Amino acid sequence: MTIRLPDSTGGLRTYEPRPEPFAVTPGAPFTSRTVFSAAHVVADPFADTTPDSPAAVDWDATLAFRRHLWSHGLRVAEAMDTAQRGMGLDWAGAAELIRRSAAEARAVGGRIACGVGTDQITAGTLAEVRAAYEEQLALVESSGAQAILMASRALAAAASGPEDYLEVYGHLLRQAAEPVVLHWLGPMFDPALEGYWGSADLDAATDTFLEVIAAHPDKVEGIKVSLLDARREIDIRRRLPQGVRCYTGDDFNYPELIAGDDKGFSHALLGIFDPLGPLAAQAVRVLDTGDVQGFRELLDPTVELSRHLFQAPTRFYKTGVVFLAWLAGHQAHFTMVGGLQSARSLPHLARAYELADGLGLFPDPKLAEERMRNLLALYGVTQ
Repeated sequence: MTIRLPDSTGGLRTYEPRPEPFAVTPGAPFTSRTVFSAAHVVADPFADTTPDSPAAVDWDATLAFRRHLWSHGLRVAEAMDTAQRGMGLDWAGAAELIRRSAAEARAVGGRIACGVGTDQITAGTLAEVRAAYEEQLALVESSGAQAILMASRALAAAASGPEDYLEVYGHLLRQAAEPVVLHWLGPMFDPALEGYWGSADLDAATDTFLEVIAAHPDKVEGIKVSLLDARREIDIRRRLPQGVRCYTGDDFNYPELIAGDDKGFSHALLGIFDPLGPLAAQAVRVLDTGDVQGFRELLDPTVELSRHLFQAPTRFYKTGVVFLAWLAGHQAHFTMVGGLQSARSLPHLARAYELADGLGLFPDPKLAEERMRNLLALYGVTQ
């Protein structure tokens, strides 16, 4: 049976869905790479909310999705960009998400790291930015999770140059109880972060970023680089102090960066590993055996889907991620906090369905097809 899907020209094309999903073989914990999936949140579809009101989260479905990721051996990066921090999920919601997910991780033996930012303020002085970071760092550490120091819109607005970043991050790293992950999120993910680390010149910004790490190597477990620039990530990776890991956040070039070269490799902390979880886990287990070619053969075909979901404006990739979670049966609806389900077009979603189905990502292809047909009918597409 075929399904008619809209394309970018305004026409309809015929697609034949895949009959069987990708076969996943459960395996042992990863040995060659540390791999995080940044996880999305599931909205409560029955909450009477508006795009400007606090997020209403379906906690049962949200935690169930984290158990799904942990069951495949992945670690969860919580309350990050993928969870709509600053795009529908405010600090109060993020704080509750951190508390609940960290408790769930302890209950099931999952590994978790959580985002620390400053989104309880929209702007402020450097002292107020530090205080906001400190509040969030304390909550994450008290939950028992590892901290990920995220880029701050408020710091980007308040800082007058590189020295302010050195001062703020140095202050936070000195008081961190355990080594943290530093996250450099590029402006393609959040335009408010343009010029982060005190310069719009990426070479100068990279030098400042590395200066922070060099001054506190014992407090930085790793870095997450989300610049969609493989060459720059490799350059940063090679300049890191001994023992500091590089976690790729490059949703365009992740297979080659994780595979690495004769001078090193990147671990992973990726939003695309939300929909790719089982397949990504299978690929990493192949890599654990030393089979780089087999790893690439599994993961390279997923890049087209990832580049599609993360196409400009990149910050709306979350819509595609949640859409695929709905098609895959991980949630009962396609509703997002902040109403962000409207952020991508029907042709964009149709192409995401086609690419994901081709990869065998849907455990029940018939369910995915039925839900896709229902969405098409809602938009007026007749079959």
